Amino acid sequence: MEMLKIVAFKLGEEEYGLNINHVQSIERIHHITRVPNAPEFVKGVINLRGNVTPIIDLRGKLNLGNAVYTENTRVIITQFEEIELGLIVDKTSDVIDVAPEAIEAASSSSFDSDYFGGIAKVDGRLIILLKLEELMKTTTN
Repeated sequence: MEMLKIVAFKLGEEEYGLNINHVQSIERIHHITRVPNAPEFVKGVINLRGNVTPIIDLRGKLNLGNAVYTENTRVIITQFEEIELGLIVDKTSDVIDVAPEAIEAASSSSFDSDYFGGIAKVDGRLIILLKLEELMKTTTN
């Protein structure tokens, strides 16, 4: 089986990962234009290389408390099918190769959420894998 490449990032003390195939770029946080009547976790939109891209605060979306933006805060620009979405994260770590056998299904762990695709165990680290398509479904509908 083929190795899965993920972009690892932090939200608080926990480490999360996204399939690198869905990651377009990683940006510093820029001016975000607020959108009226948007849910609390939707911070607004940015103009990124001519594209209007919605930006969500991933901490807010996952009910992990309010983010404090620092020098390390990044926006991970993702794309799934035709939808582009920016995810605000506390800090990006690195790109990691994960062997399929190192991933434990989310349903076999103590938590089960539509957003989580499993937990990767890599070099003593536990990385919660996010399902971008599920995040986008509930954000863009």
